[in-house]
Amino acid sequence: MTKDDIFNKIKEILSKEFEIAESDITPNALLNTDLDLDSIDAIDLIVKLRDFIPGKIDPEIFNSVKTIQDVVDKIYPYAQEINA
Repeated sequence: MTKDDIFNKIKEILSKEFEIAESDITPNALLNTDLDLDSIDAIDLIVKLRDFIPGKIDPEIFNSVKTIQDVVDKIYPYAQEINA
């Protein structure tokens, strides 16, 4: 699974589940200010990603994320583990 695959899945989740315009979901979009996601929304996103990426994703890794690209970078190692 590539980082592009992960980004596209995040984009799909955010547009369908959170009703965010796809045009607003870019790698550099700030979760809080650009996409108006709060901490509860972030937890919901993690839960939705767990459906896509089997295995345990530690929610603590998301404490430092600010952008969509940060989320992709944090999820990527988990996606690689399931492909190994």
